[in-house]
Amino acid sequence: MASQYSSKHGIVSRPPYDLYLLFSDMRNFLNMLPEDKKQGVTADFDTIEATVQGFHVGVRVKSRVPYSLIELEDADAPFHFQVAIHFDPAAAPGQTDFHVDLSAEMNLMLKMLLGSKIQGALDKVVDALVDISEGRMPQGFDPSQFPSGFGQ
Repeated sequence: MASQYSSKHGIVSRPPYDLYLLFSDMRNFLNMLPEDKKQGVTADFDTIEATVQGFHVGVRVKSRVPYSLIELEDADAPFHFQVAIHFDPAAAPGQTDFHVDLSAEMNLMLKMLLGSKIQGALDKVVDALVDISEGRMPQGFDPSQFPSGFGQ
């Protein structure tokens, strides 16, 4: 049985178009990682792969719906998962209601080990993107790796 996780919603001070373009190319994920986290991570337009805590994890784009949704799925991971990244127009022009949904098929031990960490990580992604869009760069991130004007 799959476990379902949904991040909090965050209002990002960028239009859906900008966020979609940022997230649609997996190489951008690699470029946004802090330098100390890049070792052993590889990416191309459709996939990103890494070894995390001894586990090889690959992620590939399953589908792209321009400017509103990107769906990712596992590619050689220790368990099956799917991620939906949503870019919904917010009430104010030029802003995006951003959130992430994850479905993962994990055995009981993995669920106990990772369940709360997954939820926390999804919420941190939303918080970081909101902060970056408002000019507050999280520690360890290089602002030059984001599109021009993104963090302003």
